[in-house]
Amino acid sequence: MALRTEFENSSDIGVFAKLTNTYCLTAIGGSEAFYSVFEAEFAGQGDSPVIPVVHTSIAGCRIIGRLTVGNRHGLLVPHNTTDLELQHIRNALPDQIQIQRVEERLSALGNVISCNDYVALVHPDIDKETENIIKDVLKVEVYRQTIAGNSLVGAYSVFNNSGGVVHPKTSAQELDELSSLLQIPLVAGTVNRGSELLAAGMAVNDWTAFCGLTTTSTELSVIESIFKLNANLPAKITSDLRASLIESMS
Repeated sequence: MALRTEFENSSDIGVFAKLTNTYCLTAIGGSEAFYSVFEAEFAGQGDSPVIPVVHTSIAGCRIIGRLTVGNRHGLLVPHNTTDLELQHIRNALPDQIQIQRVEERLSALGNVISCNDYVALVHPDIDKETENIIKDVLKVEVYRQTIAGNSLVGAYSVFNNSGGVVHPKTSAQELDELSSLLQIPLVAGTVNRGSELLAAGMAVNDWTAFCGLTTTSTELSVIESIFKLNANLPAKITSDLRASLIESMS
């Protein structure tokens, strides 16, 4: 399901959190309410696997969601990440997660790379060496791409292994091309009451999504639908619910 939350009166959840299927990084200095939303979701209730929620900074900054990129295989951090921060993250994450510093001119990695567990879209001007590191550490296929004319693919697209949301001005033809590239359904949409900066407004993995507090219920329903966050609900229950709703409205 999709949950709404905020970080110190900011709805830009994706700026202060990085979420994958095997770990979750959150910025230091947030309120207890912010952390409890994440920790309650990953406490291992029901079928949700337990994943570590790590409070950290990157290069002394709290905008960890925009500076890092990762998936269930690994995590890439910018070259100015301190040894102490790197050690803290290494100690907190599962042993199989590969963590690597990246010497890249475009150092806000979260803005220039968007990925799931199989495919990554990257800024057209990213270094060849960085592209190879992305392939090796994250174990993904890499495509240099723009979205609706924007090079910051990491800022204007969010996708998990089931679906994705991209910049609202993406044309139907471009949506089809990106969809066949990623092999998942895509939709053009917004978050936080019309914001085009999708990755800043949400953090998503395969079974849950966190969105900013200002996200509308329409935006939330699009997010839940395209990321298939309700996919583990039995089809019969949802069809019964739909039937009873139609009945009560008629």
